[in-house]
Amino acid sequence: MLLTPRTPVSPRTPVSPRTPVVSRGQAAPRARLSASGRRKAAAVLASAVSVCLLAASAPADPLGVGDRLFPHLGNPGYDVASYDLSFTYPGTNSKPLQAVTTIDAWTTAPLERVNLDFAHGKVDSVEVDGTPAAFTSAGEDLVVTPEQPLPRGSWMRITVRHTSDPVPAADRDGGWVRTDDGLAMANQADVAHLVFPCNDHPSDKAMFTIRVTAPNGYTAVANGLPTHVDRAGRATTWTYRTQHPMATELAQVSVGRSTVLRRTGPHGLPVRDVVPTKDRSRLEPWLKKTPGQISWMEEKVGPYPFETYGLLVAAADTGFELETQTLSLFERDLFTEPGFPEWYVDSIMVHELAHQWFGDSVSPRTWSDLWLNEGHATWYEALYAEEKAGRTLQARMKAAYGASDRWRAAGGPPAAPKAPTPGQKIGIFRANVYDGAALVLYALRQEIGRPAFERLERAWVTRHKDGVATTADFVALAEEISGRDLGAFSEGWLYGEKTPPMPGHPEWKSVAPRAIPAK
Repeated sequence: MLLTPRTPVSPRTPVSPRTPVVSRGQAAPRARLSASGRRKAAAVLASAVSVCLLAASAPADPLGVGDRLFPHLGNPGYDVASYDLSFTYPGTNSKPLQAVTTIDAWTTAPLERVNLDFAHGKVDSVEVDGTPAAFTSAGEDLVVTPEQPLPRGSWMRITVRHTSDPVPAADRDGGWVRTDDGLAMANQADVAHLVFPCNDHPSDKAMFTIRVTAPNGYTAVANGLPTHVDRAGRATTWTYRTQHPMATELAQVSVGRSTVLRRTGPHGLPVRDVVPTKDRSRLEPWLKKTPGQISWMEEKVGPYPFETYGLLVAAADTGFELETQTLSLFERDLFTEPGFPEWYVDSIMVHELAHQWFGDSVSPRTWSDLWLNEGHATWYEALYAEEKAGRTLQARMKAAYGASDRWRAAGGPPAAPKAPTPGQKIGIFRANVYDGAALVLYALRQEIGRPAFERLERAWVTRHKDGVATTADFVALAEEISGRDLGAFSEGWLYGEKTPPMPGHPEWKSVAPRAIPAK
């Protein structure tokens, strides 16, 4: 995710290091643990799920995987292999979609109950392996009780028939984004479960099949490649399937009066863009740049990791861009507002493209590892601006160094970000994980040298492709590639309250946080 300013950028105005700017009505901005058996303390929000209680023996508890920043996300005891999502769009953004979610998973522990993350929808029925199951709500969990307990190592299929409400919850942002002519998704960081039942944590990636039925005249697009288009009467159903596992926060569905533009990328890669039909011509000068940007990223880190790529341009005021897998979400105004310099828009496009390697293909095991996503995307954004537009990387990093102590004071060290304010879940997307984290990568390149750093980048996205990884994994690989002990370096740069001296630039100074005068 990348927050974009609400005020156009003057060509003479320095925009980096970027301080996150928030869209109106939205908190400041955008990572999966596998430790099981840890119970949540208590539900922090009243559940928006309306359920029919079929049976219950003892009160159900909400569970989580114990993520330091989002302890109520995810659920222990199973590993999802695939999701099959079906949505029926009624032709209006004011009514819920009818939906069916089917989850195939392996149990990793004996389960008498199965907790799913789900809120902001009405559950009509639940089946486990084809047999009706009892269900209730607990916090933001949908708690399912199968007819028979599930032993460890068993294969289970859970089918939930439910609604998916595009009208925002009173106290939550995210999930469905209502556009001028339909819907899109923005599920980062913790709101995929406002759209469909899931194990809503990036450590449990899975394959996805997505079906969308909409009235004729609409176009539906989702992650992955199309497999079927079925027209029946006044409605059309589109089916898409991923060829690589995906985190729930990266799911994307677009329904609108849209046109799908197709072109060919490097090595025959299918590139498809989804745009409002009326804006097709004015967006084309931007969209045609994508194949070249993919080639540039491949030169830096290796082959593009997925089956397709493209931009979903939405007529919506989100205040951010989002790296949904294979189909990145962009606000239309980023491309149509004349106040944004061309080099700036180009670099934002590369930021979201870089996430396909860093954050999507290699996903964070916990949300505290977010800096690996955003730091790398910011790094390649800045590097592209340097190579293509002469916006010097060193100048940007020097400016970031000057602000780094302020960022750490406000948001925590890059690898140990502060928890978001209650009710402002995307508050983890602060400057400390953007330019503050890119500054860590610059320091690492200074410390181990450019050749070792470039080998590290390629090895990282190759070794952990389609998987999840941690900060410790990155440091261990950096030590392996460089042949250096980086314990002291990583402790200071990733976890220190103060920014360490910059290797090679002892003259760089960090400006101390401004003291608040006593009243």
